[in-house]
Amino acid sequence: MKAAASVGVILLAAALVGGGYWAGQRGVPPGATAVPTKGRPAPTAAASPILYYRDPDGRPVYSASPRATGDGKPFVAVREGEDVGFDPSTGEPVAARSAAAPAVSSNPSGDRILYYRNPMGLPDTSPVPKKDSMGMDYIPVREGEDEGGAVTVSQGKRQRSGVRTERLGRRTLSAPLRASGSIQLDERRVSVVSVRSQSFVQKVEAVTTGEAVRKGQVLMQVYSPEVAAAAAQFLSVVGQPSGAGRAVVDGARRRLENLDVPAAVIDAIATSGKVPATIGWPAPRDGLILLRNAIEGMQAMPGDEMFRLADVSVVWALLDVAERDLSMVAVGQPVTVRPRGADRGITGRVALIYPSVNRETRTARVRVELPNPDRLLLPDMYVEAEIAIGAGGPVLAAPDSAILDSGDRQVALVETGEGRFEPRPVKLGLRSEGFVEIRAGLTEGETVVVGANFLIDAESNLKAALSGLTPPDPSTSTETRK
Repeated sequence: MKAAASVGVILLAAALVGGGYWAGQRGVPPGATAVPTKGRPAPTAAASPILYYRDPDGRPVYSASPRATGDGKPFVAVREGEDVGFDPSTGEPVAARSAAAPAVSSNPSGDRILYYRNPMGLPDTSPVPKKDSMGMDYIPVREGEDEGGAVTVSQGKRQRSGVRTERLGRRTLSAPLRASGSIQLDERRVSVVSVRSQSFVQKVEAVTTGEAVRKGQVLMQVYSPEVAAAAAQFLSVVGQPSGAGRAVVDGARRRLENLDVPAAVIDAIATSGKVPATIGWPAPRDGLILLRNAIEGMQAMPGDEMFRLADVSVVWALLDVAERDLSMVAVGQPVTVRPRGADRGITGRVALIYPSVNRETRTARVRVELPNPDRLLLPDMYVEAEIAIGAGGPVLAAPDSAILDSGDRQVALVETGEGRFEPRPVKLGLRSEGFVEIRAGLTEGETVVVGANFLIDAESNLKAALSGLTPPDPSTSTETRK
């Protein structure tokens, strides 16, 4: 009896195995029988087609045709709609269902799976589900997901990856551009004291180089034979009646003026009726004496420079700005200049950008006008400056972390809705305080990724690359359409 029972069990097992192989060949789902059940018709060959066959023990072994394991177990047939899918809420793989399980679609959106790609980013695709050498499932790529580099990220994967977004807005950006330079005199505030006729310096007043003088202050006493002759002629015609006589008086006075005799001295000659032996030569402006060449008893020829004065109440800062930064500098921008060792800065504005670039240093000269009432800034003093660039008004700006910069290409990831992210090339401008100006590529109100965007960018680049490796669908080819 025991032997007969054993033989019966063996025959039953063989029938089940053979029946499973036969069912897989003829379109019967695994676990179903060929005998019709009540209320349910028997599967036929017209049922959903078989995609592939998988190992009955769950090992990562697949086959495109029926086969059996080493111990005689037939591979399980997997039909369309029963293959491995991914949960759209979590992004986790969902195991293939059996025919007896409820008919839950692994592709709720209805998009057809085009192929499966390597989960580690390797350039390897598969038309059927498979695992890599580490046991990780290949990721399905559906229709519409491999176009334009757009990426769809599930909510669960988004939370695990730390994806953060931010809405674009406008803000005022002001970043200091640092430059160095030196203090120079304002060329318009420098004067030279000289004589226009052969003269002799009778006396030099007690003024020396570096001292401050006031406008009209006498610097030296000068005797000039030519000036004395012109003064005598002027006296001889002073008091002439109007008409022709008045023209003679005006001509005599004009001669003294041409010899650079001060107007106050001419008026004193007319009032006193005497020609002075020497003339006091006054300072033409307030300022510092930069040069003193006048020496008592010397003879001065026309044009000789006796004194040089400069008004230092306003000075220039000549800054050297790198050639690459010139586009950010404009006339009128505020500048803070700070001498070495000074505890405070002096504020001025860009007055001129010189129209040339130094061939050796590749820098351009920028002139800044600075008030100097306390005479803190001295000629040839070295200074450091900060030019406030980009302070014109609010501009469209994004956080620095939103930009993926490869050096020759800048990209931002824009959220387009329903978990989709689109890479968008952008043009950048000024950077300041963790933000960067967006000059092209984005619009106000759009949402960009500011955290974990490099992961989405890698996914986007991978999809774009794999789409070129995937063979076209024959059903959509040109020949088929024709």
